[in-house]
Amino acid sequence: MLSDIAYKKMLWHSRRGMWELDILLLPFAEKKLPELNENDHKLYERLLTEEDQDLFACLVERVQHPDKELQTIIAKIREFAASGVAKPH
Repeated sequence: MLSDIAYKKMLWHSRRGMWELDILLLPFAEKKLPELNENDHKLYERLLTEEDQDLFACLVERVQHPDKELQTIIAKIREFAASGVAKPH
């Protein structure tokens, strides 16, 4: 289970230098992180270490991330974004 401190930390790190990433990451973090399993939490934390431009390119399917494990969390973020979620606060 994700602790409140870990959740808030990941939520904070989901705020990026690019507005486009904020639109993709913040709603996912706010709504889906509490539901994910521990492995997905670790993958999400690893994903947040990526450079903004590289991360954005993967999330909008310009390129495929070379790490197969990270591709699974990227797919979950894409799926969530495609479901028509609202913009972050």
